[in-house]
Amino acid sequence: MNTPTRIAAFALGLTAVFGAAAGVGAAVGPVGSPATPPPAHGDGAHSEGDHTEAAHTGAAGTGPGGLQVSEDGYTLDLSSPSAPAGPATEVAFRVLGPDGHPVTGYQREHDVDLHLVAVRRDLSGYQHVHPELGPDGTWRAPLALDPGTWRLFADFTPAADGENRTLGVDLSVAGPYEPRALPAPSAVAEVDGFTVVLDGELAPGRESRLTLAVSRDGVPVTDLQPYLGAYGHLVALREGDLGYLHVHPLEDGRRPAPGPHVRFATTAPSAGTYRLFLDFRHGGVVRTAAFTVTVEGHEEHGS
Repeated sequence: MNTPTRIAAFALGLTAVFGAAAGVGAAVGPVGSPATPPPAHGDGAHSEGDHTEAAHTGAAGTGPGGLQVSEDGYTLDLSSPSAPAGPATEVAFRVLGPDGHPVTGYQREHDVDLHLVAVRRDLSGYQHVHPELGPDGTWRAPLALDPGTWRLFADFTPAADGENRTLGVDLSVAGPYEPRALPAPSAVAEVDGFTVVLDGELAPGRESRLTLAVSRDGVPVTDLQPYLGAYGHLVALREGDLGYLHVHPLEDGRRPAPGPHVRFATTAPSAGTYRLFLDFRHGGVVRTAAFTVTVEGHEEHGS
């Protein structure tokens, strides 16, 4: 029995306190204030019908992304395979198309042309940033890099074919490497005074529904702000090969509430240990709640 199951009573109790709202909470600012509908596209939010139940690489029924540097003729090309450690080290890369030239035309997905996720191979140091694209097709972004080997994931949709892809490449950061142990499995995460509770289990080979609920000082957060067109953004990485799952909240055609719950659907491709990272915005600040989850059982096919 994994950790989310063992603390189900706690999660259910918190859910009962929170009521039937659907969304997820975040950083600093008022808690429990009247809900504000997501703004129009200009403020990083989609209209209510934009999200479907499975969005982006790693959605239900697909395998993990980011395991290859090249796919379908597209290649993630780092300007340098190494970088110095530092709090704001610039990383530059290009996405090369099937013709070998840098891709400059992208289809916007969740308000941006490309998502860049960086994580050290011990699953520490998670960062989700949105680089700037130069006219020559080079993307640039500053990253906070500790010594060690980092995995960079570029999540994008070329305008040429409209197919979403996630490519991954390793980046070596020089310096004394101090590996960090993976936190123990838990369905409760604390971040900057907020408590985030994960309810639901990942199951290998079939769709799983996950609900995350956010509170602050025991009070449900009901005034989340949209981030990338939704009230929560979830990335899951598999320990070992760092297989990448990237999903967005379930909305079922209804306008979501800005907290305290947000729901996701995804499929774990195999049993193993996963690290889940939930980004959410509150009071104008984006914060990340992280969970270690153990996926047990046998894969199911044909679901």
